[in-house]
Amino acid sequence: MKSKYWILGLLLLFFGAACERTGSQETVPPAEISYNAVPSFSGDSAYSYIQRQVDFGPRVPNTPEHQEAAAWFIEKFSSFGLEVQPQKFTAKTHDGLTWNLTNIIASHNPSAKKRILLAAHWDTRRIADKDTERISEPIDGANDGGSGVGVLLEIARVISSSELPLNVGVDFILFDGEDDGEPEHTRRQNSSQIWWCLGSQHWSKNPHQAGYGAYFGILVDMVGGKGARFYKEGYSMQYAKNVVDKVWRYGHHLGHSDFFIMRQTEAITDDHLFVNQDANIPMINIIEYSPDYGFGHYHHTHADNMDLIDRKTLQVVGETVLFALYQE
Repeated sequence: MKSKYWILGLLLLFFGAACERTGSQETVPPAEISYNAVPSFSGDSAYSYIQRQVDFGPRVPNTPEHQEAAAWFIEKFSSFGLEVQPQKFTAKTHDGLTWNLTNIIASHNPSAKKRILLAAHWDTRRIADKDTERISEPIDGANDGGSGVGVLLEIARVISSSELPLNVGVDFILFDGEDDGEPEHTRRQNSSQIWWCLGSQHWSKNPHQAGYGAYFGILVDMVGGKGARFYKEGYSMQYAKNVVDKVWRYGHHLGHSDFFIMRQTEAITDDHLFVNQDANIPMINIIEYSPDYGFGHYHHTHADNMDLIDRKTLQVVGETVLFALYQE
């Protein structure tokens, strides 16, 4: 009997150990996602690029300030070692003016087949139609225009100077003529002509390179305001939901869940719409627009100045976009 129980004990011990090993294999938590290393983004540097733009004055087409800013953008991208292609064209405005416009395209690693497109607009609005004073004067456009450009210039500087490997080519496009749609009080309903986004409308039908394509694109617009929050914009979700979800997930991974809100807002006519529709490139828009109150109080007013710009917001957006690049 004793030997019989001894054998039974061994069998129970063996099966118990086997079950424990099997159970331990089933309950091991999944390995943490491994992310590629990413160089550091500087919110201070992006801020200085915005200040430089504002120092030129409002970048309204057909003005000396507009021309001076364009020359500076070309010089900065070139100084980072990027291949720069200005795309000059003319376009009619809502009130019949002919504007001389320039889209500025700068390419990092132009021989890479897989490409990511980053965009912002660099022009500013010629009127402050949402303000209560100086309505007919142009605005500084520190956030609406300047902030997106500042973030992209800093990303261009970082990737051109970093020794960390980047497995894709990156094309930066600064679109011109984005912000001259009809004033609030004269805007026509159901018009087939869209007077906003003149630069992206032109480029999307006439790309700088025949047959140009990109894996996906990110538009940054009004990304420097104090207290900004970024929701999942409607057209972005319609055309590139997987990209939106990925970028917002990266933002949360980096600790920026207070900025990248997991809630959708309405569709906004912006440069990414035409890149999606006409260039067939899935592009998302990181933009400050709330489903509860719309654009910020500064929108198309003289409050859109350097007092509005927050280095922390620039840091959050820049880090997240840069992180997204390095995960491809």
